[in-house]
Amino acid sequence: MDYRVRLRQLREDRDYTQAEIGRLLHKSQQGYNHIEAGRAELKIEDLVSLCIFYHVSADYLVGLTDNPAPCDR
Repeated sequence: MDYRVRLRQLREDRDYTQAEIGRLLHKSQQGYNHIEAGRAELKIEDLVSLCIFYHVSADYLVGLTDNPAPCDR
């Protein structure tokens, strides 16, 4: 699964707007929209922030696994 699809699904399943996630990542709504739409790449620090926020593993977010559970620290 493409990570952009997973980003959108996570956001919509939890009833967040693009503007809210944009603020989390210190971006505008449009800036975050560009990530979901594939016009901008997801930076690694944003990936980490999203994994922590959604409490999912990076492997899940980028589509390497369908198991969302983060690893134990």
